[in-house]
Amino acid sequence: MITIQNLTKKYVDSVVLSIEELTIEKGSSFGLVGNNGAGKTTLFSTLLDLIKPTSGFITNNEVRVDESEEWKSFTAAFIDESFLIGYLTAEEYFYFIGELRGRYKADVDTLLATYEDFFHGEILGKKKYLRDLSKGNQKKVGIVATLIGNPEVIILDEPFANLDPTTQIRLKKIIKELADNPEVTVLVSSHDLMHVTEVCERIVVLDKGTVVRDIKTSEETLQELEAHFNK
Repeated sequence: MITIQNLTKKYVDSVVLSIEELTIEKGSSFGLVGNNGAGKTTLFSTLLDLIKPTSGFITNNEVRVDESEEWKSFTAAFIDESFLIGYLTAEEYFYFIGELRGRYKADVDTLLATYEDFFHGEILGKKKYLRDLSKGNQKKVGIVATLIGNPEVIILDEPFANLDPTTQIRLKKIIKELADNPEVTVLVSSHDLMHVTEVCERIVVLDKGTVVRDIKTSEETLQELEAHFNK
């Protein structure tokens, strides 16, 4: 379970995040939507202790993320390409992440083999540095790297951006399969209302850093979100 209590983030006189209380249940698929500047990435960055809150705190499975690093052993995330190491090849990066998470090369290879369709022949065996891959292929590497070590909490910021339609469809299948595991909590932010509605059972709308909608996904959710953003 992830809990947010009295969380704010301010820059000088500008408040970019203000969430009094929010709970994300373990084993759920949680979507975060909002316009540019709504605070989505700021919230995820705070959850990963990349940004210190001005006030309040976040707990991840009863661990305060700003006071302990224990949450890192069961949490994985891909926010953007800054999470990658540009001078490594994809294989080198995957093995590096595997070492960090206590996995042998053979374990990593077994996992990678299950994502051959997702890679679409564009990642493995190419002997290209990550910095030389397209944005879409960098994203593929970052997403699959989050799955090494079977994390209990997976955080993906705008995972559908820069992916072609075929890869988006395959990614939705991956997220749904992850969400089917009651021990895994998946958090996804996206500008694409259709994609996030398809893969998340609950969706929170942020506007200027505050929660303005909290919706349990149903057949009407997409229309409800479209109506909200069409005001």
